[in-house]
Amino acid sequence: MGSAEPAPADMSPKRRQVVDAAEILFLAQGYGAVSMDQVARKAGVSKATLYAYFPSKDALFAHIVACKGMDSPLADDLFPAEVSDLRAALEAIGARMLDFMLRDRTLAIYRIALAESGRFPELGRAFYENGPYRFTIRFSTWLEQLRAKGLVEVDDIMLATHQFMALMRCGVFFRRSLSLPPDADAEEIRRTVAGAADTFLRAFAKR
Repeated sequence: MGSAEPAPADMSPKRRQVVDAAEILFLAQGYGAVSMDQVARKAGVSKATLYAYFPSKDALFAHIVACKGMDSPLADDLFPAEVSDLRAALEAIGARMLDFMLRDRTLAIYRIALAESGRFPELGRAFYENGPYRFTIRFSTWLEQLRAKGLVEVDDIMLATHQFMALMRCGVFFRRSLSLPPDADAEEIRRTVAGAADTFLRAFAKR
């Protein structure tokens, strides 16, 4: 798979044209219906230029997902080396994660990946590796540090990471991903995050 670099701030204007055009097309038509020829025309660049930036459609999609992840819950300040209040730290991570997951553009990309990855396995791989997997690695690394300091009792770091992520995906996110009412208000979101932190602590906090 193609690299998701460079970061958006480092992109040339022409490369940014390509990324913006591709995102518009993917969101409007879906992954399978969009060709690299269409992207080139929409972006106003030659096919040679397009393929110089992105060698394949899945590499282009991966880049879009990674760009969206630049402001996802991966900031270092959310994973402090020294933790005095584990509940507060988990709630901060959960709140940032759920906020990101509920954004309209995040949901749109998620729906494309979910709908079309069966026909296009490279699409599912691009979404997973440049989205959920990046969070998985960051959270599991932090959890390993907490275990080394005796703050949590976790036998399977990766399983515990997936379980925390699952707690954030139930209820509010599941409903929104299916476009079902009602929209979550701030109180429901707060309860979701607090409940996830409580459940995680009951399972893994040092006794």
